[in-house]
Amino acid sequence: MAKILDLVAQPRTAAGTGAVNRLRKSGVTPAVVYGRKVAPLNVQVDTKIFTKILQGSASDNILVSLKLDNGEQLALVQEVQHDHLKGGISHIDFHAIAMDEEIHAEVPVEISGESPGVKLGGLVEAIHHTLEVRCLPKDLPEHITVDVSTLELGKSIHVGEIQFPAGVRPKLAADVVVIVCEEPKVDAEPEPAAKAAAPAAKTAAKK
Repeated sequence: MAKILDLVAQPRTAAGTGAVNRLRKSGVTPAVVYGRKVAPLNVQVDTKIFTKILQGSASDNILVSLKLDNGEQLALVQEVQHDHLKGGISHIDFHAIAMDEEIHAEVPVEISGESPGVKLGGLVEAIHHTLEVRCLPKDLPEHITVDVSTLELGKSIHVGEIQFPAGVRPKLAADVVVIVCEEPKVDAEPEPAAKAAAPAAKTAAKK
């Protein structure tokens, strides 16, 4: 299950491009906390600390316990904006949630085992590299493991055949294909070259 990491979030009063840029230069990243039951709150977090959290996470779904002046707030890292010109993080969106509130999240698919179809020359391919799930924050998995050890050549694994962790439910229908084992696609061979045309008959008359 995804870990809940502590992160200090201080109130942010700086506004405007110049003020925000000064924050970033001082090693602080501007952020906002919002949610269905929470009024939007402008905050700032230590850039180095958050970068370590980001780099140490095995999943895109990062749960943090924001340490605010008025208490703690559980949140999901909703979006991280990067400065593609200067590098680094430019802004963070935190989605405030509650431990008893079901969340929706995209979770990566991880393939395990060896498909018997591969031994016959087949290729295992993920049709869906992530699956959207519903669960409580405490049950949020880092990935969904799909075992392909019984996947035969020409067969597929559907959502309904996947063993999801306890408390985790998929949003896709049970008949949606997630993994397939197919014969490798072979490019059609080029048409054989047309036979060389017969030499043209001599037209010059013998003298």
